[in-house]
Amino acid sequence: MKLIFKLVLGILIGLGVGYGYYAFEAGTTLSSVFEFGTRLLLTLESFLGQFIFFMIPLIILFFIASGIQQIGAGSGKVVGATLGTAYISTIVAGTLAYIVAILIIPSITDGGSIPEEGEGLEPFFVLEVPPVMDIMTALVMAFAFGIVLTFFKSDVMSKWFDEGKKVVEILIEKVVITILPFFIAGVFAGLGAEGTVIETIAVFGLVLLLAIAMHWVWLIVLYSIAGALMGVNPFTLIGKILPAYFTAIGTMSSAATIPVTLKQVKTFGVRKNIAEFVIPLCATIHLSGSVITITTASIAVMSILPGYETPGMLSMLGTILLLGVVMVAAPGVPGGAIMAASGVLALNLGFSNEALAFMIAIYMAQDSFGTATNISGDGAITVFIDWFDKKFNKNSTTELENSL
Repeated sequence: MKLIFKLVLGILIGLGVGYGYYAFEAGTTLSSVFEFGTRLLLTLESFLGQFIFFMIPLIILFFIASGIQQIGAGSGKVVGATLGTAYISTIVAGTLAYIVAILIIPSITDGGSIPEEGEGLEPFFVLEVPPVMDIMTALVMAFAFGIVLTFFKSDVMSKWFDEGKKVVEILIEKVVITILPFFIAGVFAGLGAEGTVIETIAVFGLVLLLAIAMHWVWLIVLYSIAGALMGVNPFTLIGKILPAYFTAIGTMSSAATIPVTLKQVKTFGVRKNIAEFVIPLCATIHLSGSVITITTASIAVMSILPGYETPGMLSMLGTILLLGVVMVAAPGVPGGAIMAASGVLALNLGFSNEALAFMIAIYMAQDSFGTATNISGDGAITVFIDWFDKKFNKNSTTELENSL
């Protein structure tokens, strides 16, 4: 919650300084003061943005490679069913979010747009910090090394990727998240200077409400299926998972919420060994809430910013399929999901730094709700895996012991 407060403060300061420049007549003392403040924030945005986007290939490389080799360590029907169910849930949730977004968001944006980059004030200077590799190179390396290391055991390489992931997590948590409010302040200072503040804030506020509403629609879908399998009222199960939902709102981390999620899911009546296997794994791989928000927000950003066309179903499906993979292991860090997803948005949808900045701002504003949806959905997946295991798997105890 402290992060959300800082982000809101950054937005307000950026808007105040930028709009001050826009509101006062050029050539006056106040106009000059606000112009200096706006250009200073734009300079900070430029520099900090360079560092953030320098990190994206590293996030993709270490998160995916480390995540794939860890998941690949398991075996058996239960592991495969859990991976498949979590991934399908994520993909279907993202696809439904896309359908809803393209039907509703155009009427919300109503043809409005933000001026193109470069029309307003410029930073005092621009410092280029090129990434060590491009996004596609990072993706290919991550998949290549991650998959090979699941079959060819190399303690040195495995440790290198795991330790690299820890370093990246520290950089995200201690550096990127710390500088994010200043970066967002610069973005909104530019908006304020262009006089597009009110329209933008109103649209993004509605987009956030739409994303949260879709979170709950998807949870009801998941628990309706779970309730049907167990023969119980789905809202009874939803009521039992609410403590985990509200805990996740506070922690903004699926991993940090595992103890509460596990405790509540055991009250469903699923077997203990199933719950203790599925919940920790799904905390890493089940990202339905995050994908709903990213899909919805990306359609909104493309509707508002000039130069973008809303992708068709097949094109967006490819993006959603990739998002479900690249965000593996990202939920352990607040903001990690959108940082990992930024590479896919830039690669598949052609997002500029400005577009990615808006995505980060929107996502971080609801990060706690997306995380809460992710972990709450884990409970429904546990019910399905428990049902699947009883029906199709005769050697569940042995397989689970080997996988844990």
